[in-house]
Order: sequence, then C-alpha cells, then structure tokens
Amino acid sequence: MRKTIIALGIIITANSTPTHIPSIANAQGEIPAYAKWGQLAMSETKSKYPNADIIDYLHEGSESKENTTIEKFKLWLKDGNREFGVYVRIEYNTETEEVVNIKFQETSR
Repeated sequence: MRKTIIALGIIITANSTPTHIPSIANAQGEIPAYAKWGQLAMSETKSKYPNADIIDYLHEGSESKENTTIEKFKLWLKDGNREFGVYVRIEYNTETEEVVNIKFQETSR
C-alpha cells in the first residue's frame, strides 16, 4: 500500500509540471545596410582617438547626393575621466562604394 501511494504521488507530481517549454526567439535579424560603414566609422575613430574607448554608437541616417551617399554616425567616447561625442560622416561613391571623405567633429553632447 505504501509503495502504491508513493508511486501515485510521483505520477501526480510528474503530470502536474508543465511540459511545454517555450521556445526562445532569435533576436538577430538582417544585418543593416549601414553596418559596413558603422564598422569603418568605429575603426577610423579608434585610430584617431587611440586612448579612448567607444562606449556608445548611433547611426543617425544617410543622405544621398548626386553620385555619393553620406552615412552619419555619432559615437560616444570615454578617455580617462573625459566623455565626449564624435560625429562621423562617411561620404562614399554610391555606385562603387569607394570612400570619398571621412569627417570627424567632436561634441560635448
């Protein structure tokens, strides 16, 4: 009798636990078109400010001109106790994707 009660307890406990395990959605989507330019913006900024750490990254959009496109980024850097922003503008030939110009502008905001 005691074995029967123990067996019943085990069966009831096993059946009362949820058997559905929710699946985890993959949060990664497509790689954005500006990713290539974002990597370039970060590497060029790191070259220009070798002692600073990049602590934040923002793609501000792009601007199309006649034959070129300008990708706009704002990076937030920390160099010791100093934190500052750097606007990075990468202008490239839209057809060939050859870099025409890279501009940097520091900001306190």
